Amino acid sequence: MLVILVLALAVITYFMIVDIETKEPNNISNFYELKVESYIGRKVFVVTPKNREKTDKVILYFHGGAYMAEATKQHWEFIEKLIDDTGATIILPDYPLTPKYNYKDAFNMVVPLYKEIDERIDIENRLIVMGDSAGGGLSLALLEKVSEENLKMPQKAILISPWLDVRLNNPDIAKIENKDKKLNKEALKLAGIAYAGEDGIDSYLVNPIDGDLSKLRNITILVGTNDILNPDAHKLQEKAKNMNVEIDLKEYENASHIWLIDKDSNKEVTKKGYEDLIAIINYNK
Repeated sequence: MLVILVLALAVITYFMIVDIETKEPNNISNFYELKVESYIGRKVFVVTPKNREKTDKVILYFHGGAYMAEATKQHWEFIEKLIDDTGATIILPDYPLTPKYNYKDAFNMVVPLYKEIDERIDIENRLIVMGDSAGGGLSLALLEKVSEENLKMPQKAILISPWLDVRLNNPDIAKIENKDKKLNKEALKLAGIAYAGEDGIDSYLVNPIDGDLSKLRNITILVGTNDILNPDAHKLQEKAKNMNVEIDLKEYENASHIWLIDKDSNKEVTKKGYEDLIAIINYNK
């Protein structure tokens, strides 16, 4: 445990110096066209299908990485497959990452971006907000924030292994820790503290499990049983139920954290999860 914490501190120190950002993939796929736009000093990647008919669906996708790491090769491969299987346009923001930046910097980008998308398309019938891990937490917090401002909600939201509470104080996490071979609770908490900055550790924007769900709709969570973030997904669903808000929680036995993207779990459970995801995206609800 001590070695892991020392390594985590070393990584955080490195990121304090370097401004990490998502870069274009080394090899642009034949399946999509990529446009890079500048937005509030950051990049926004707009990815559209090339070899299949484009649908009217738009996915605003927030990548994971503990709010510290950029989109990976696996993310780009995942996006490529999503585009080929749905015909959707995917908007991937290069949002500010901690520890050089904190949650306020991230929201100073993503809230105006959401509003601009709202001005351009019928978000209630066309927009899907999606994210994995930290990106799943950011997705939910963004919807809570814009609902607070009485903005329109997207058609649906899909959260893949979402990080809903950076404090990680759910006692049920202890029951899963020994099964999770990918995430370390103490290392994650350090990243969460950095993302929260000086005053955000108890903010719902950092811990969307505490946010107001009353105006949200059509939310689906996909999570594995071998993921320490699993208990908070159940906790969020129970909170929503008590508010008469429905959250569809799809749980996959022995699936690891963001298994749909890293493809490091059983092939059958990975296939099942991905098929469910595509069905949710394509279902016009």
